[in-house]
Amino acid sequence: MPAARPTRLPSQREGAEETVAAGTTVDHLTETYRAHYRSLLGLAALLLDDTASCEDVVQEAFIRVHSARNRVRDPEKTLAYLRQTVVNLSRSALRRRILGLKLLSKPMPDMASAEEGAYDQLERDALIKAMKGLQRRQREVLVLRYFSDMTEAQVADALGISLGSVKAYGSRGIAALRVVMEAQA
Repeated sequence: MPAARPTRLPSQREGAEETVAAGTTVDHLTETYRAHYRSLLGLAALLLDDTASCEDVVQEAFIRVHSARNRVRDPEKTLAYLRQTVVNLSRSALRRRILGLKLLSKPMPDMASAEEGAYDQLERDALIKAMKGLQRRQREVLVLRYFSDMTEAQVADALGISLGSVKAYGSRGIAALRVVMEAQA
């Protein structure tokens, strides 16, 4: 019985090359990194509370987008994919941190946030404390909408919720912040 010879399937190979051509290129990711690294770092800083974690989250987001670049067919959606990845990785980091705090016997010291240079000391501390008091979705909507200058539709797409939910969370979040900030004034 003759040995079976492996056959090359040209359609599989050509299809892989078409996928690379249609997806996000490494050059496009490099340009996106140069143009949007700081804004993504700021986004992570509003969701997390220490610079090192923010940098880790943003770097991991770029690594994941690079790994999945063949699935990102439209290069215009790369930034949206990165934002969504930063939000998801920030959530995961917070979950791990909460679990770590439950396992620790003594509390960890507070870490300074990345935005503290933008506000004077009293306003900054009051705003950060008020933001931490919001529900998770309210905080995410406000950060994406007002810090990242995203439209309500973009926020809805990034968080995977409806446009009406974005409006409701945003309205309730602003109202809650207003009450807390006026009470402190």
